[in-house]
Amino acid sequence: MKHLRKELWFNTPHRRDYINITPDVEKAVAESGVREGLCLVNAMHITASVYINDAESGLIADYDDWLEKLAPFNPGSDPAKSGYRHNRSGEDNADAHLKRQIMGRQVVIAITDGQLDFGPWEQIYYAEFDGRRRKRALIKIIGE
Repeated sequence: MKHLRKELWFNTPHRRDYINITPDVEKAVAESGVREGLCLVNAMHITASVYINDAESGLIADYDDWLEKLAPFNPGSDPAKSGYRHNRSGEDNADAHLKRQIMGRQVVIAITDGQLDFGPWEQIYYAEFDGRRRKRALIKIIGE
């Protein structure tokens, strides 16, 4: 059985960013030499997510708006009054934890004939909800 472990590192300029990592994952699949198998991609931080969907800019903006309505970032000048108990610990990222829970931690994609076996329009995204610092995603590929 062949396998490959690779990390992708990010330092996003904004608190929330959405990065299409499909080309990076495709490169890792090619590097692995796996023709038939599975590819796991997961965020290695509890305020980030990996998900699969369309690479259409309007959809990405819709996700961002929707997530902000569900879990708004608004710590205010006094975190104790933000409404998030987590922020009372001195943090300001409770919303990022909740957004990650909604979007998920990881994806698994089949590898067929040496290629990611996607449906129409599917792309892999790394979603950052508490950025502006160094974080990573893991790619783990196994198969023959």
